[in-house]
Amino acid sequence: MLLVTTDSVEGRRIARYFGLVSGEAILGANIFKDLFAGIRDIVGGRSGAYEQELAKARQIALGEMSAQAQALGANAVVGIDLDFETFSPGGTGGMMMVIASGTAVLLDG
Repeated sequence: MLLVTTDSVEGRRIARYFGLVSGEAILGANIFKDLFAGIRDIVGGRSGAYEQELAKARQIALGEMSAQAQALGANAVVGIDLDFETFSPGGTGGMMMVIASGTAVLLDG
């Protein structure tokens, strides 16, 4: 499955549009990761724990979107948009959400 953020693929013609496909991933961030990320924010540096969780959520969302496109008969998804959000439902700890959406298409050739 070809996944691109552009609305076309150079050298390939879109033979059929299947429509919008999407995938979502919501992951909880535990209190220890939150604590260490906060310390890291104060002293500087990157939060490896959050980066790993974010990468994991992105892969899940893209995988779900790809599976949905494949089920429609598509061989590519164009115009992909990735949205990232954090929220705290009921004030009970942080959650990270990644949404991937795009247009499922069938490319010639």
